[in-house]
Amino acid sequence: MIGLKGRLNVIDNSGATLVECIQVLRAGSHARIGDEIVCVVQRSRTVGVTQGNQQSQQKVKRGDVRHALVVRTKKEVRRPDGRYIKFDDNACVLINNKGEPLGSRILGIVGAELRDKGKYSKILTLAQRVV
Repeated sequence: MIGLKGRLNVIDNSGATLVECIQVLRAGSHARIGDEIVCVVQRSRTVGVTQGNQQSQQKVKRGDVRHALVVRTKKEVRRPDGRYIKFDDNACVLINNKGEPLGSRILGIVGAELRDKGKYSKILTLAQRVV
């Protein structure tokens, strides 16, 4: 359950490492796995390295306001078969307005509850493992 001012790790390669939730985009006051949130980038990786005459740029920087999809939560989630699953941290993936991930890789595992949402198949495909 992610609420206002909740901090999440970012598990894609978009450039952000830590974000803070500023709004939950659903009817309730808390976000669960598969819910979209609006967040502010609190910490980002250092800006890229110059290679030849090209400079690689990070897609996000500190202070940017972005949309994100919650993929892991510390709070346990009940599955339809009666099992409960919880993760070690709260994590998200930064997304654009179409719901596609900003990064080209997703590092770590994501919850299988994303399959029920339907529109995040790209994130499920990029994930290393779906649990």
